[in-house]
Amino acid sequence: MDKALHSDSVSPLYRQLMQRIRADIASGVYPVHSRIPSEAELGQSYQVSRVTVRKALAELTLEGLLRRMQGKGTYVCAPRLKSSLKDVTSFHEACLMMGCAPGTRVISAGPVHVEADTREALALPESEAIEIVRLRLADEAPVMIETNCFPPKYVALLHEDLTGSLYHLLSQQGIEAASGVHEISLCYATAQQAKLLEVEPGAALLQLNQVIFDQHGAPLHTSHQVIRGDRFTFRI
Repeated sequence: MDKALHSDSVSPLYRQLMQRIRADIASGVYPVHSRIPSEAELGQSYQVSRVTVRKALAELTLEGLLRRMQGKGTYVCAPRLKSSLKDVTSFHEACLMMGCAPGTRVISAGPVHVEADTREALALPESEAIEIVRLRLADEAPVMIETNCFPPKYVALLHEDLTGSLYHLLSQQGIEAASGVHEISLCYATAQQAKLLEVEPGAALLQLNQVIFDQHGAPLHTSHQVIRGDRFTFRI
């Protein structure tokens, strides 16, 4: 099969190459986590210069489709999960919508004494709340560490299976997550976070703080999420 690109096309060669590589990834020629051919090999296969190949790979890396590892080559990334901040969507639902298998490892769950900001956000008369800390996974790969704090009246959650969607458990009691306030920032992985998320200590992570309200406008829970940005993106 002739792989040569069309130099007389209105589309620049590097964009044509990007489209070819995207198609090869989508069709399984280059599976997720596999190494793609070197710049020299791609240049020879598609009869283009290494400058063209380098630009195409750089653009695909910026898109999050590829990951370049110094001295090891270029690898296909797992698809990023996407979630809209306009709607309150559980991680479980986001995974299913993207065709990924959701997974959860419960790190801790129980009553805790919370700081003043959490107490104020949840309108608590005292400082005790129910805290659930979980590692969320997509296709068995770690994506985020999630810490949710609920008012004490939701203590019954501690007797449920916490490896699925908490929103599903709440909906069975007639409680729906309806709206939220969100704050996104950048943070850097601590040693413990790095171990759980399988990144290097000090790696840049997304940090999402939320206050979620139920269908009656009452505070339902706060959420603190530390997220691998190479595996999860937000639509605003």
